Amino acid sequence: MVGGWKKPRSRFGRWLDQQGIEQVEFSKLSGVSRNTISTLCNDKEYIPSPKVMKKILDTVRQIEPGKKMDDFFDI
Repeated sequence: MVGGWKKPRSRFGRWLDQQGIEQVEFSKLSGVSRNTISTLCNDKEYIPSPKVMKKILDTVRQIEPGKKMDDFFDI
């Protein structure tokens, strides 16, 4: 933590944190770029393209099968 504050995380970012999964690891598992995963974790307003959403959800469901896209994004 720099300066006593922590950058707010998106629901997806908090989920990764709770699972103990590093962004780099999720990027490799999903085939989604590290920059996109970082944006997904830190920008609460970011909505990925349908193609990226599918890759994310397919990977998330390997870890937690019951998850849905609206658990992470307001779509």
